Amino acid sequence: MSSTPMAEAFESQRDRLRAVAHRMLGSHADAEDVVQEAWLRLSRQDTATIDNLAGWLTTVVARISLDVLRTRRARTEVLLDDQPPGFVVTLDDGPAPEEDAVLADSVGLALLVVLESLRPDERLAFVLHDLFAVPFDEIGKILGRSTDAAKMLASRARRKVRATERPAGAGRERREVVQAFLAAARRGDFEELLRLLDPEVKLTVDTPTGVVVVLGATKVAAGARPAADTTALSRAVLVNGLPGVIAWREDGTPFSVLAFTVTEGRITAITAIVDPAKLARMDLPGPV
Repeated sequence: MSSTPMAEAFESQRDRLRAVAHRMLGSHADAEDVVQEAWLRLSRQDTATIDNLAGWLTTVVARISLDVLRTRRARTEVLLDDQPPGFVVTLDDGPAPEEDAVLADSVGLALLVVLESLRPDERLAFVLHDLFAVPFDEIGKILGRSTDAAKMLASRARRKVRATERPAGAGRERREVVQAFLAAARRGDFEELLRLLDPEVKLTVDTPTGVVVVLGATKVAAGARPAADTTALSRAVLVNGLPGVIAWREDGTPFSVLAFTVTEGRITAITAIVDPAKLARMDLPGPV
């Protein structure tokens, strides 16, 4: 990038734009691509028509990110380039003071996990307003909606995010939802699985060949029973403060680590690692 006043102005905004795109997409590689695309669009723009460069760039990055999210959502399965962030796995023996410390250390990842469960419009409204203080009227213009509609989207997203903040009894209730889901998977109770899953649940599975994302309760429920049949032993764990489960094969080697996001009594997101190489590198408790 040549050193021109426009390039220097863009560079001064790069870190913030990258942060916006990363919160929107959850992928460092995708965020870099979005920021680069924003620069290309700026370089083709008559800058004399731009009154507020920071606002113009934020709008461009948000719109590109929204297009990426909508494209992902339109596909039932997608492969992601980024590897999921590291997991802190601890045995879950019920509510305990140290559990709050685990959660406090993983607020950033927990937020990213719950953001993945939001609809694209909800995610954009929440990220731009609550994390980057973009006014609702500007968010409405980006989405092609009214200011009030943008406020409603952000409010809906905020409720889902706040549901992860562990009010009194929330930990126990989320455990019960996860335990009911696992029991239904073992029984092959498809109707019960659908009851426990949010209709737009997102399952992210880290496999040896890449990260696969499956969208929708029907598809996730259909794959739950086969997964339950492949393990000999499992135990409740906390995965970055979220309720989860670790499963082992009969020979004692780890088969999977799962983390569940539970919102208003339903599972909205499941993150699973089944790649043996990654499981071997994790500091996992053994079967007991």
